[in-house]
Amino acid sequence: MGNIVIGQSGGPTAVINSSLAGAIHAAKQMGIPKIYGMHYGIQGFLKEDLIDLGEEYIKTREDIEFLKRTPSAFLGSCRFKLPSIEKDPQMYEKIFAILEKYDIEYFLYIGGNDSMDTVKMLSDYAAQHNKPQRFMGIPKTIDNDLPIMDHTPGYGSAAKYIGTSVKEIIRDNECYDSPIPSVVIIEIMGRHAGWLTAASSLSRGDDCCGPDIICLPEVDFDMDAFYQKIHELAKVKHSIVAAVSEGIHFADGTFVCEMEQENAKLDAFGHKMLSGCGELLANKLMQESNYKVRNIEFSTLQRAATHTASIIDIREAFDVGAYACKKAVAGETGKVVTIQVPERDPYQVSYGLADVHGVANVERKVPVEWITEDGLDVTPAYSAYARPLIAGNYVPYYVDGIPHHMVLKR
Repeated sequence: MGNIVIGQSGGPTAVINSSLAGAIHAAKQMGIPKIYGMHYGIQGFLKEDLIDLGEEYIKTREDIEFLKRTPSAFLGSCRFKLPSIEKDPQMYEKIFAILEKYDIEYFLYIGGNDSMDTVKMLSDYAAQHNKPQRFMGIPKTIDNDLPIMDHTPGYGSAAKYIGTSVKEIIRDNECYDSPIPSVVIIEIMGRHAGWLTAASSLSRGDDCCGPDIICLPEVDFDMDAFYQKIHELAKVKHSIVAAVSEGIHFADGTFVCEMEQENAKLDAFGHKMLSGCGELLANKLMQESNYKVRNIEFSTLQRAATHTASIIDIREAFDVGAYACKKAVAGETGKVVTIQVPERDPYQVSYGLADVHGVANVERKVPVEWITEDGLDVTPAYSAYARPLIAGNYVPYYVDGIPHHMVLKR
């Protein structure tokens, strides 16, 4: 049996380290000699920046539990897209030379849509050149936009954070008896898929009305209808809260945030860097009304909040990491682990494998039928889908009143 290497890629989450912990735990159980971690994903791997996880960091069950309670990417992450095999065969030759040098037989990569492209390219190269190494994708993204599977690890905890925070914002905004309406516009991550913004509706309950408006990028944004709704609400409410996805766009495809941007910057994967639609909408409302208006952008706060991690999310992230390791050792390659939910009440979950070619670079959006006809809210169908994913709490380890984290020291 050869060695294993595990990497983390893309945006961090509250449970990405739980998937790492699951893979390490399974590798130890199966007696894999060396468990390497890529420092900064495939970029670090290309520099042979490898960490002996089994010897340096994860020696006991307590270490596994500590890692599960640590947010963000313990190994460090990257946003690096491999070139095509035809364009740069030397890079692939280098990668496989490193795999052979360290006697690595199993390559596990934790990430989202773009990260699964790395698994796809490497497994394709291995197949083309009769290489024995096996490649497995471990799903991860708070965006919840990977196809084929019911949901992704990381989403449940992000949704829990958003629902909790929105509820606290509503509590704060409605505590004053002011004759002037107070409007809060909350900008939440979501380029083309509105799963995170939809989670703002989870604040609703017998003690909270939830957001008054929810706008997702799955439907075209109508600015006139948005402001008309606010003005109608202002006649009967003194507190109004709207949640909008950063990627809301007009019918012509232009992002709302681009109204005051001449040229949006691109990230390492070639995606436009979106930010500012909430501020733009708030500024316009302030100019055209006498309302008290505030914009709140969650930004990176929603990504790695382990202090509100869902126990379901933590457990499933751990399980998919372990499942990927076991399946790779059993001979599978070029696959990504999937999560399926045959029953939501009572909640049941199962794991499987899908061809990585059907997952890489593909986005799954919120079903349009879960969005109200006016495009300004989500239906109860979303809540029925998401509530089981945010169940339970996984308490961090606290030191001096603040959560304590496992830190990589290099």
